[in-house]
Amino acid sequence: MICDNITVGQNGHLYFAGQDTVELAKQYGTPLYLMDEDKIRESCRVYTAAFKKHFGENARPLYASKANCFKRIYEIMREENMGIDVVSSGEMYTAIQAGYDLSHAYFHSNNKTDADIAYGMDNNIGYFVADNVEEIKAIEAEAARRGIRQKVLLRLTPGIDPHTYEAIATGKVDSKFGSAIETGQAEEITVFTLAQPHVELMGFHCHVGSQVFGEDIFERAAVVMLEFIADMKNKHGYMAPQLDLGGGYGVRYVESDPYLDVDTKVGQVAAAIKEACARLNIEMPEIHMEPGRSIVAAAGMTLYTCGTVKKIPGYKNYVSIDGGMPDNPRFALYGSKYTCLVANKMNEECDFVASIVGRCCESGDIIQEGVSVPSSVGRGDTVAVCTTGAYNYSMASNYNRLPRAPIVMLRGGNESYVAVRRESFADLCMNDL
Repeated sequence: MICDNITVGQNGHLYFAGQDTVELAKQYGTPLYLMDEDKIRESCRVYTAAFKKHFGENARPLYASKANCFKRIYEIMREENMGIDVVSSGEMYTAIQAGYDLSHAYFHSNNKTDADIAYGMDNNIGYFVADNVEEIKAIEAEAARRGIRQKVLLRLTPGIDPHTYEAIATGKVDSKFGSAIETGQAEEITVFTLAQPHVELMGFHCHVGSQVFGEDIFERAAVVMLEFIADMKNKHGYMAPQLDLGGGYGVRYVESDPYLDVDTKVGQVAAAIKEACARLNIEMPEIHMEPGRSIVAAAGMTLYTCGTVKKIPGYKNYVSIDGGMPDNPRFALYGSKYTCLVANKMNEECDFVASIVGRCCESGDIIQEGVSVPSSVGRGDTVAVCTTGAYNYSMASNYNRLPRAPIVMLRGGNESYVAVRRESFADLCMNDL
């Protein structure tokens, strides 16, 4: 199976986190987001152990909230001693409601509003990851008004092309994010920030992209960043205490995707960092990375109920489900690949090729093209889409005025509980006047 928490039972049903998905669909209804709590915790512990082993006791992984943000996830991150990064006041608010201490949080975004900056300081945000000079000016003004000194990191673009989806490649010189090292703007913003009396520069951040499998992407980015750090030390006497290399490790959506061993990959990055530090004659900064997708993606599965099956002889076939792009827009956005299964017919031959499509009035409402399923697939069957724990719920919408699906957490092989309730029709009109 695509993930090690997916199995097939003797009854021919698909099991996820040790539980019968067909029965879960009956119990909670569909569309339904499932999240494997044990898998989330395992991933957190793998990253935490790898960081301490390879980077030292002070290194800490930061969960990238945008991958999947709801109260329970922050409770788990707090319990697993994970740092977090947030990208909006809404994510901060959610973390606060879960009792997460924002002094362990890093606030990203290329365009924080004045209200965002004030809200972060109101709630003792640990660090702003500043994108540009205008933001540094705004942080300086707000910190001066409060009589505090605010910690920041500067987001830089190292000029690395990760060969990932164009829409999620963020480390190139012409990215909308950060200040480019190559153009000299990174040095300019560093010098400017060091001159601000109410801003404390704690180091630098970069992020090369998402769903990265390239063997040396993070190693190359780290070396570029460390060379910049050494340059700033030599030119301006500033040694960065922290270096955040962002996130982006890929996960297995389909069988052709490789498996990445986190400990091995982190070890390779650490080796490159240690070699570069020795060559550049600088001490190793405190290293952070920001796993998001690789923490929660494989911990997620979405269940649907099959409706119409349309066969167009000589052309193509369609299997329609009771969800679609409102609960998973990633195929429409990126052409993302997924593994799709008929959960109640796992022992039947997959001899029928069809597109799995949603219920919206939109021709682009597609979950996956060219999926092999049993020819008996029909109304009432349970359709499962694997590896949906990242960027599904967090990107969900009410398009076509559809209520958003609930999140049900699974743990211990036999326990399930609702973490986010299913929206009602009344919820859809809650803000209407």
